Amino acid sequence: MKVLDHTYQTLYSELAQRSLDAHFSTEFSIDGRFVSMESGGRRYWYFDQAKEGGGKNRRYVGPVDDAEITKRVESFKDVKADNRARRKLVSTLVREAYLPRPESFVGDIIGALAEAGFFRLRGVMVGTVAFQCYSALLGVRLSNTIMQTGDADFAQFHSISVAVGDTMPPVIDVLRQVDPTFREVPHQTDNRYSTQFATRSGYKVEFLTPNTGSNDYADRPAQMPALGGASAQPLRFLDFLIHQPVRAVVLHGAGLPILVPAPERYAIHKLIVGSRRRIDDDGTAKSRKDRQQAQTLIETMIELRQGETIADAYMEAWDRGPGWREAIESSMRSLGDEKLVLSIADCVRRLDANPAEYGME
Repeated sequence: MKVLDHTYQTLYSELAQRSLDAHFSTEFSIDGRFVSMESGGRRYWYFDQAKEGGGKNRRYVGPVDDAEITKRVESFKDVKADNRARRKLVSTLVREAYLPRPESFVGDIIGALAEAGFFRLRGVMVGTVAFQCYSALLGVRLSNTIMQTGDADFAQFHSISVAVGDTMPPVIDVLRQVDPTFREVPHQTDNRYSTQFATRSGYKVEFLTPNTGSNDYADRPAQMPALGGASAQPLRFLDFLIHQPVRAVVLHGAGLPILVPAPERYAIHKLIVGSRRRIDDDGTAKSRKDRQQAQTLIETMIELRQGETIADAYMEAWDRGPGWREAIESSMRSLGDEKLVLSIADCVRRLDANPAEYGME
């Protein structure tokens, strides 16, 4: 494990804050105002702006208890974008610190969805593009060999999509700003809806949502009011992955502030899905990459003295039921890394728990 020089870690932290500041300064006009409203026992920020001809347009911003959001709401009028300087920071982190960046086309897709409001509406970037962000978040250099991807996955809780009372512009229009060959891919069980969008060259963007109900819903597209006409594919275990996401910056352009899964949840989730890949043309390869990413993150976080965080996520997933336990055990056996098992077991003990109760003798 190669730890990043403290200078580059500081530069990344500065970029993260300035990118989010700039996002606010360009997305919200100074002619509008922020208001807080309560829903379901929790307070949320909204942005009100007058419409031409009278009335007002209200947009969802985020929870009041999100310290980063509230800080920027309070200092909104003082925020100024500094695009050129942020581009230099991105360039420095990529060229000198060797931090990963997505392919330009992928970065443009993320940027378009960010500008359209996907992350403002509590959407989460998942998959390998999210994994690329963990090098900077953890302050280490992770292996580039497990960062390649052929698609982009975006997730949102259905409950959030319904509750925010706001929506993106039509997703197909947003994507066609990047590549006019994007088309809607009709869902295989109900062609009235689309969860995937593909280019002529075959690049896919997919929207996902947790399936916390019965398996009867696994093949039904979920309608998502906030996603600009896109539906989402329900997936098991996804609720664990995108619970309490963290802020990150994609090193593209002047820096794109996004939400990604917490790294410990990403690691344990990859253990689970790595054993459940369907047998298809590339199922084995995907399973191998899932487990490699999980192992890399677990080893890295333990070495960074964040082992208790990993152990806590491991125990939470294990306690969710037999299906979860079976998937975790299968991947751990496949890794065949006794040292890794012993390291996790030691972290479990530090949390005053018995490793034997979590599949580790």
